[in-house]
This record gives sequence, C-alpha cells and structure tokens, in this order.
Amino acid sequence: MEEKILYKEESYKIIGICMNVHSTMGNGFLEAVYCEVLEKEFIKNGIPHQREVKLDLFFNGEKLDKKYKADFVCFDNIILEVKSVSFLHENFTKQTLNYLKATNKKLGLLINFGEKSLKYKRIINL
Repeated sequence: MEEKILYKEESYKIIGICMNVHSTMGNGFLEAVYCEVLEKEFIKNGIPHQREVKLDLFFNGEKLDKKYKADFVCFDNIILEVKSVSFLHENFTKQTLNYLKATNKKLGLLINFGEKSLKYKRIINL
C-alpha cells in the first residue's frame, strides 16, 4: 500500500530550495539572512508564498486578539518555520505544531540552517 504524503510535491520543492540555499551559503548566518535569500529563491522558482504573514489564532473556535507571524506560508497551506540554531530542540517542533493547530493549517516544515548539513522536520496537524 502506497503511503500518501501530505503536499508531497510542494514540500519537496520547498525543501529542495532550502537545501540549495544551505549548500551555497553554509551555516552561521542569522535567520533573517536565510529568510531573505529564501524569498528571492521562491520568487525565482515560482513558489507562491507570503513572508512574515500574520495569521489568526483560534482557541475553542474563538478568534484570539494575538496573531502568529509565520516566517513563510507557501502554497497557501504550508507553514515554513526557519531556524538558525545549533540543533532543533523539541520545543521548536511543539511550537510549530501548536501554530498549525491554532491556525488550522495541516503541514509545517521546520527548517534549521544552523547545522553543518540542513536539518528539517515535516510536522503534520491531524
């Protein structure tokens, strides 16, 4: 039985661009630098995206006053969280999952440019 991967093609495109950026730049830059370069690459590669978009948060179906600012929302459905840290702590995964739940999005990509090789996690909100 074939496993269905949520937003397979879209997430592969995003991760591929992230890998290219990391292999070109390496690690050690601030998160904001990687975000700027990613945006240029998303535009160049025709990836629909919004940068630093404010998303509504909900609790028990009620909209909260506080907003969540995502690094990127790609293809209208994928939250991309960019980090540049020495390792991806479990708290980053939990935080991304909480953002997915609070915004009713289904897929988050947590990307870390801070290590020698690019690290990423696919986080699914079921």
